[in-house]
This record gives sequence, structure tokens and C-alpha cells, in this order.
Amino acid sequence: MKKITKKIAVAACTAALSFGIFNLSCKVNKGSANVAFAETSPANIIPQDSLAVTQAMQNTFRSISSGVLPAVVEVDVVEKKKVKVYNPFRDFFKNSPFFSMPEDDDDDGKDEFREQEQSGLGSGVIVRKTGKTFYVLTNNHVAGNAYKIKIKLNDEREFDGKLVGADPRMDVALVSFESDDKAITVAKLGDSDSMQQGDIVLALGSPLGYFASVTQGIVSATGRSGGQIGSISDFIQTDAAINQGNSGGPLVNIYGEVIGINTWIASSSGGSVGLGFSIPINNIKTSIDQFISNGKIAYGWVGVSLMEITDEYKKELGIDAKTPGALAAQLFLESPAVKSGMLPGDYIIELNGHGVKNVDQLVREIGSIPAGKTAEITVLRGKEKKALKIKIDERDEKLSSDNTKLWPGFIASPLNEENRKKLNIENSKVKGIIVAGLTEKTPGAALRLQNGDIICAVNDKKVENVEEFYRALELEGKKEIWFDVYSDGHTISTGRYKF
Repeated sequence: MKKITKKIAVAACTAALSFGIFNLSCKVNKGSANVAFAETSPANIIPQDSLAVTQAMQNTFRSISSGVLPAVVEVDVVEKKKVKVYNPFRDFFKNSPFFSMPEDDDDDGKDEFREQEQSGLGSGVIVRKTGKTFYVLTNNHVAGNAYKIKIKLNDEREFDGKLVGADPRMDVALVSFESDDKAITVAKLGDSDSMQQGDIVLALGSPLGYFASVTQGIVSATGRSGGQIGSISDFIQTDAAINQGNSGGPLVNIYGEVIGINTWIASSSGGSVGLGFSIPINNIKTSIDQFISNGKIAYGWVGVSLMEITDEYKKELGIDAKTPGALAAQLFLESPAVKSGMLPGDYIIELNGHGVKNVDQLVREIGSIPAGKTAEITVLRGKEKKALKIKIDERDEKLSSDNTKLWPGFIASPLNEENRKKLNIENSKVKGIIVAGLTEKTPGAALRLQNGDIICAVNDKKVENVEEFYRALELEGKKEIWFDVYSDGHTISTGRYKF
């Protein structure tokens, strides 16, 4: 009997122990995160000089965290999204030979949609205070479409938020809330241009809903492009852990200054793999003022379709292959660029006295110039350098997407040996450029050009390469332009495009 009682006691203890571990798992497990348990082991003895260095670094991280976290908030949003409503009875009765649906004027057989509320959360950082109004910087993909916004502070107080402005191109948004508390912390903005690879950074926010979290890493790279969100920012890449929910939170330097807004991650699993990306704060600083004053970002516009080109293409233009810049591949008719004398095929190398590295940089910098200001753009036209004065217009989405004004409406591709083989052109006497990337509704499309056509003359003047073709497109003194096109052994003239 004693043995049986002892066995029962052991079983009960085992069951109790198991139940205790299960309870611990439930408390630790939050959201979709998995739980792993760490084993304890005796502490190692660390030399005092090494420990002093480590403690100094630890104190630095503590100071940064305690200084910045009060300015970091959780942004809880509610969006309204249209959801398709499926009616299985309609399809059943519609296809049944035994039943028929009653006539209903409202049932047109089309899919029905209804609005449904969807909750989400992200992060943000308080960047300004005006009177009783506090302004929170976050991402457009966090708050841009929200109709209800709650701002949760580090001390867990909650405030109703109001969308001040949002911009999908840069993926930034500004939200405000009201409070009489003058002690609420406002973050200090740093200089993102000063950041270099290897610099220590901290990412703050609410990853996977874990409020007020801090992760640490380094700047892995700067000037990155990519992602599915936004189109005109370069990015700071970091290995500081960034997960869903970190969006909109700050990336800070060792001085506790915000140098980026965390935006997206590259991951095959959906979780952090050490590839996080932040919008440099210098790209955003002027946007804060524009949101507060106008509710939107007013981008500058010159009317140029820009393109990155290969070293081979640069040689076709008569330009040194090592020269950085951006090709003005096409221009919008009647745009500031055309009025300044810019031509398709001009290679832009400078903006207001400093060099142009690539297309993304040029788009950002032109976009940040206020409408009405005059910019000096230096171009290479072949080997000739020209300085153009361009008065910046405000970007108008309707105008900038009007393909009927995009001249010439296609890209001039070199007729090199490789392309000759692809197009089966054996006649070596055929010279010119290949029509590529033809856009609908443009002048080129109106002239009935097709991709793969070879333009061998402009206004009856022969062109043998890309440089000669672009120089022949000069509009000054011309009322109309037409092309001689070689195709399938025949040369024909297009209609005439009148300006």
C-alpha cells in the first residue's frame, strides 16, 4: 500500500511539474512567436579590464534606450477594406435544373463587396511639438489608409491620433495627438548622411506586438534601393533585428539621434534575417514641414523620364564609360526640361553644382526642390558639356502620367552585332537604332512604330548610332518629325508628327 501511495505521489508530482511548464509556455508565448527555453550554467569569470569596456558599452546602450524610448510610440490603426461577398445559393440555384431564383433587379450576377474593418499596428516616433500638439512620424503603409488611429506612449497612456498627411512614394506619414503634458519626450533628429558602414545603431518599436522593444546592430550598407514600398528613397541597411510591427519606428545612432525610419525587411520567412531597411531621416526632414503646412508633399518636377544605362550604351552616346549620371531617355513636351533646351539623350551629370551618382539620387533631389525655384542641371551632349537653367514645376500626377506628351515614346537601343543576330539582320549596310520599350499612346506609338523596328533616318537625315539619333531629335526650328524605318528588308517613311 505504501508503494502504491508512493507511486501515486510521484505521478502527482510529475503531473504538477508538467502542468507548471505548460503554464509557463502559455504565459511566454505571445502572438505567433515560438518559445525556446535556455539552460542555466555557472557564470564565467571575466577579467576586470575587459569587463570595464563591456560595462561602458552597456551603459551607452542603456542611456540611448532610456533617452529615446519615451519618444517611441505604438500606432494602432483601423482600416476599412472592401471584401468580396460570396453567395453560394445564387450560384447553386442558377446552375440547378430543378430550381430557379426569383427575378431580382438588384442581382446583376456581379461580385458583391462590403466594407470590413481591419486592425493593425506599427510603430512611430514623436518628432515635433507645437503647443499642445505632438507630431508622430511613421510609415504610410502603417497609417496612410487608417480612419481610426490610437497612439500608445511608452508609459502605456493612449491618445486619439489624427492623420496629418501621408505620402506613398516615400512611404512616410505624419500623425498628431493632443496632450497638456509638457514632459512628453520629443526625439532629436540626426544627420543620416554622416552614417557609414559599421556604425552602431539601435532599432526601436513594437515588433510582432511586443511593445517598446530595442534591438542593436550595425549599418550594413547605405544607399540601398529595392522593396515593394515607395519608389524614391534610398535606404540604410542594418542587421539590427527588424520585424513586422517595427515599421515606422526609429533607427538611432550612438548619440540617441534618429537617423532613419524602419520600413521593410528582406526575408523568405517573414521574420528578421538581419536584412532590415530604413528611410534616411535627411530624406524626410522637409516632408514634416510640408505635411504640417499643406497636408502633403509637393514634389518638384522637370518632365524627364530617366534611365540607368550600361557602359556600352555610354560609349554609344560618346561618353566615357566611367562617368556617373543619369540618361534623360525621354522628355515630356512643353515641360520645364524642354523649355530649358534639354534634349532626349542628354546625360545628366550634375545638379546645382554637385555630381549625380544615379537615377534614384537625382529623382530624390529634384523632388525636394520647391516649385518655382530654378535649378542648374549640367548635361553631356556627346562630349560637349552644357549647363541648363530649369525652373522647377510642382509634380502633377495627371500631367506626369500623360503618355501622349512623352517624346519620343520609346528607347533608342544600339544596333550592335548581338542585336543584329537577334533580329536576323544580315545586311551590314543597314545602320541606325532599334526601337525598344515602346509606350502606348506616345508620339512613337501614334507613328505606328513597333518594338524591333530600325530607324535609319530622321527627317531624311541618316543616323547610324544612338548619339546621332538623339541629336537629330532636336525640336528647335522643327514643326514636324518623321522617321525612315527598316523592317523585313523594306524601308518606309512614317507619317509626320506635328508639334
